[in-house]
Amino acid sequence: MSTENEGNAVPPAPSAPPVPVDTPPASGDGAAQAPKTPAPSPDRPSGEVAAAPSASAEGAPGQEPTARQPVLGAGAGAEQAQAQAHQQGAPPPPAYPAPAPQGGASPHGGQGAPYGAPQPGVYGGEPGHPGQPGHPGQQPGAAGEWPPPPPPSVPSYAAGGGGGEWGASYQQPQRPPGPRRRGGLVAGVIVAALVAGGVGGGVGYWAAERGDNSTGSTTVSASDNPAVTKRDASSVAGIAQRALPSVVTIEAQGGNGEGSTGTGFVYDKQGHILTNNHVVASGASGGKLSATFSNGKKYDAEVVGRAEGYDVAVVKLKNASGLKPLALGKSDQVAVGDSTIAIGAPFGLSNTVTTGIVSAKNRPVASSDGASSKNSYMSALQTDASINPGNSGGPLLDARGAVIGINSAIQSGGGDGMGGSGQSGSVGLGFAIPINQAKNVADQLIKTGQPVYPLIGASVSLEEGAGGATISEQGPGGGAAVTKNGPADKAGLKSGDVITKLDDTVIDSGPTLIGEIWTHQPHDKVKITYKRGGSQHTVDLTLGQRKGDSDS
Repeated sequence: MSTENEGNAVPPAPSAPPVPVDTPPASGDGAAQAPKTPAPSPDRPSGEVAAAPSASAEGAPGQEPTARQPVLGAGAGAEQAQAQAHQQGAPPPPAYPAPAPQGGASPHGGQGAPYGAPQPGVYGGEPGHPGQPGHPGQQPGAAGEWPPPPPPSVPSYAAGGGGGEWGASYQQPQRPPGPRRRGGLVAGVIVAALVAGGVGGGVGYWAAERGDNSTGSTTVSASDNPAVTKRDASSVAGIAQRALPSVVTIEAQGGNGEGSTGTGFVYDKQGHILTNNHVVASGASGGKLSATFSNGKKYDAEVVGRAEGYDVAVVKLKNASGLKPLALGKSDQVAVGDSTIAIGAPFGLSNTVTTGIVSAKNRPVASSDGASSKNSYMSALQTDASINPGNSGGPLLDARGAVIGINSAIQSGGGDGMGGSGQSGSVGLGFAIPINQAKNVADQLIKTGQPVYPLIGASVSLEEGAGGATISEQGPGGGAAVTKNGPADKAGLKSGDVITKLDDTVIDSGPTLIGEIWTHQPHDKVKITYKRGGSQHTVDLTLGQRKGDSDS
């Protein structure tokens, strides 16, 4: 569609084309002659006769030549036709100029074209030529040019685009009155676009509703049942939701730039955090400590006390308030097979929750923080919940969400514990300090800043698989293996004796004996079973104590 003349008014089609009439010649005396009304020709419909314009004689003084525009028909018949057209809302017909006489000058100054031939610049001419409406060029019927050029044989909007004679029948196009405007076209395009968009959206919705998927995959959505998404308080999700706000990720950095990452949890309402000694050891002397909660709040911290032998430490947060401690359970009431939940920051991934069961109890474990030759000993809870480096110091929870242990060590494929130099992952063997023992140590550290260890007053071999804990021939530094007037001395124990039981617990090595003793309190009375010279003996013994960490 051409847009050359968008916005220009289109001339309405006449109800019938005008009939050209020869211009009467001027009289010799210059007097104006009345126009003659020619009789209808056989090829013209009756009543379709145009009146010729009157013209004054050339050279008549005081008179200008005038031209009367052709009208459709003559007399009352034409007026009646115009009145009916007006009543029906049809636009008035255009007035066409009368054709030039044969042999007269054309509007372009050349020889006149034959009667009925299309003229350039008039409606029947080619678009874009001079004189076409909307383009520059000579205008027909200009002042002083009489007669004007003849009209085209057929208007350009007639059926077939031309080729007929004047008076040939054709169907008049029905056009609304008034000029056409660009706005109507633009509005029509917009409406069409909106309709097309609506149809496209409707088709897409229809296809989606019927599973019309080009990949051939049909999925099923779960129902939005509030009962399904509501977590029971006793579920793992419910327990984790309550516990996570009380768990922190601890970052420790020593004066030499070395550091470590571990976990801790809120121990009491005073803001003390319970964790492992090997988590904070690097930042304990002249280093820096910080603790970050699950909500992103970060606090500076300081060491209150730490026990190397127990692998327990207590730190205090600075300027912290509103802390909620985790509930403490009873580790001596735990049974093998009970559910466990471990929370920590394995490999620095904070707020990680894993689950498992208690796979064993009273498992003797000796571990080291890797920074000293001193080991820690525990009679541990064993769990298959995934525990990795970074979980150290985090809580091990039971099915109620109560703390039953502090995650401390793992058995890795390389044999390194959590405090070792290896970074192997979990193989399903994790170990936690029983919370009963950890609570006793924490209370001592908060009260005095120093740990207190129960002891029997005898040095034992640390060899594994000896069938028991053998009392050494010499003690640390070359001294006596059995402390004079100590608990073992008073009970009659000597170097070379092999202790096989502590109360009802079987002792298979020195570390096992130490770990089992440290589950007790100083001054507790225990029953010792031992072998000497092939004979088995049983004695009662009251445990002594040692304050602080030392090599003795």
